[in-house]
Amino acid sequence: MEYPNINSLWNYGDPKGSEERFYDLLQTIDKSADSLFYGEVLTQYARSLGLQRKFDEAHTVLDEAEHIINSEPNRAFVRYLLERGRVFNSSKTSGSIPLFEQAYNLATELEEDYYAVDAAHMLGIVEEPDKALAWNIKAVEDAEKSPQKEPKNWLGALYNNIGWTFFSMEKYEIALGYFENDKIWYSERNLRKQELIADWSIAKTKRKLGKTEQALMAQLKIAQIHKQEDMGEDGFNTEEVAECLYELGRAEEARPYFQRAYTLLSQNVWLPHEEPERLERLVKLGNSDSLN
Repeated sequence: MEYPNINSLWNYGDPKGSEERFYDLLQTIDKSADSLFYGEVLTQYARSLGLQRKFDEAHTVLDEAEHIINSEPNRAFVRYLLERGRVFNSSKTSGSIPLFEQAYNLATELEEDYYAVDAAHMLGIVEEPDKALAWNIKAVEDAEKSPQKEPKNWLGALYNNIGWTFFSMEKYEIALGYFENDKIWYSERNLRKQELIADWSIAKTKRKLGKTEQALMAQLKIAQIHKQEDMGEDGFNTEEVAECLYELGRAEEARPYFQRAYTLLSQNVWLPHEEPERLERLVKLGNSDSLN
């Protein structure tokens, strides 16, 4: 039986929908004839669960995948290692780094360049800043030198990640350069949503560099584009508009933006768990009493 390309079923912005597609595909696979493919699909089914913070369910699915794949040196096992590591990382459980390192080494050995870059990019997320930067740069080098086409699809995400690594180190000028490269990369490929995210990153970094008026104008433009192109209101954009107004001494104007940002971002799957203090700040600055 001919099955669809596994990666074509992904919509990372809709993990619930992706979960349903992977589940439906699993029902069609002949496990006795295509056990390895079944195990590989299970790894992505688990990832869709992890993205919804269903960590216990994700681990249960990965246990089944591990049993089927049986640690054989193949792409399915690489993907198992990646997804187990991602669930550990997302659930704030130790143990992801050796899994990503093993995935990188095995994918490199198998010439599965796309997944080698994936593993390097994950190490660029989970490691401390200096090591993270080295892994992100390694991922860019691997993607650029690969004779395969698919690894180069990582470059936009990697420019973004390197930018945020420098941002976390408060090296804002360097971060800005990477975000600007990121914008160009996505613009050249007509990836509008990702290009706007790069615009948002550029504006946020400019605010950190003290160019707050420029940052505000850029964030307002992003909000206008979202409205004109029926993309929906973005809570992170609204939050930045509020922060810019607040830094410019326009606290009363900022207040409804803080309120709206809280309404939007409190519905985010991750922020209430990962950054509760960020949401608390939005509540505080959206409260008129805090401005008096």
